[in-house]
Amino acid sequence: MDNKLKLLEGAASVAKKLLTEEGCERVLIVWDLRPAWPDKKDKPCRAKERQTLLVSLEQAGLKNAPVYLVCIEQELESWLLACDHAIGAFLSTAAHPYLVDRVKKPDRHPQPKAVMNNHFNKARGVRYDDKVHALKVLKAADVDWKRLRRSDSFARFETKLQ
Repeated sequence: MDNKLKLLEGAASVAKKLLTEEGCERVLIVWDLRPAWPDKKDKPCRAKERQTLLVSLEQAGLKNAPVYLVCIEQELESWLLACDHAIGAFLSTAAHPYLVDRVKKPDRHPQPKAVMNNHFNKARGVRYDDKVHALKVLKAADVDWKRLRRSDSFARFETKLQ
């Protein structure tokens, strides 16, 4: 789902389809707390969004179903900031290594996507595109799970997978 409103409105029906028609054992609904285009008047609230999803899941008959909610604190890029070595590996060339400072509390960074844009602009002169670059960054180096778990929201996500 390409925006938060669509996710909040449609996640329950997609979860139901995945569980009943597709044979999935569990469904994780994962969303960014901070939308791409934040509304200055309506501050994002994880509790409010969670409650909206829980109500829609109950209305879809999924109250006790294996559906788990994981709100990423800020944005997906928070998880990438925890993998500074992968960002550096992706943006480096043989002639120009690109070093990335470690972010100790990636979930607390107020604008992680802006940080990624800055890295991409500085290293390559291009704009970061989450749909194109996020997976490529993670694949650029072995994942350091300990560093990635510095993101509390990633750690919650990981526990829901088990």
